[in-house]
Amino acid sequence: MSTGLLIFTLFHVALSLIALVAGIVVVRGLLQARETGTWLTVFLVTAIATSVTGFGFPFVKLLPSHILGIIALVVLAVTLLARYAFALAGAWRAIWVAGLVASLYFDVFVLIAQAFGKIPGLHQLAPTGSEPPFAIAQGLVLVVFLVIGFLAVRRR
Repeated sequence: MSTGLLIFTLFHVALSLIALVAGIVVVRGLLQARETGTWLTVFLVTAIATSVTGFGFPFVKLLPSHILGIIALVVLAVTLLARYAFALAGAWRAIWVAGLVASLYFDVFVLIAQAFGKIPGLHQLAPTGSEPPFAIAQGLVLVVFLVIGFLAVRRR
């Protein structure tokens, strides 16, 4: 790996980790019906930057990671519209909350995929990412985020 690509990769990973931490704070705030101020801004900026920088890696064909990045950016765009264009009026409040939770979910989804790809013990359990341990882990996380999303929308 070239030095430039290594630096870019570290930057992308740092953005992802910051987005994860900030996203946890933001979603926790949603569940407690409280504002998170600067954490929200950090989450939105780093979540967008993470998805955008994901397209900066060399590739020759569209990959599942690119599709997820596109979906994540669309969700973030709608989420931003809900808050800044529609001022959380009516159904836009629920869309805002669901968009924030979904954006964090996408980051966690990628974290799990990376963990199964890079951590030897997990990689042995699911070397191709299509084995049951990977599907079970992702399925459990999806259920947890659906519950969190439901609760967050009800509290907002």
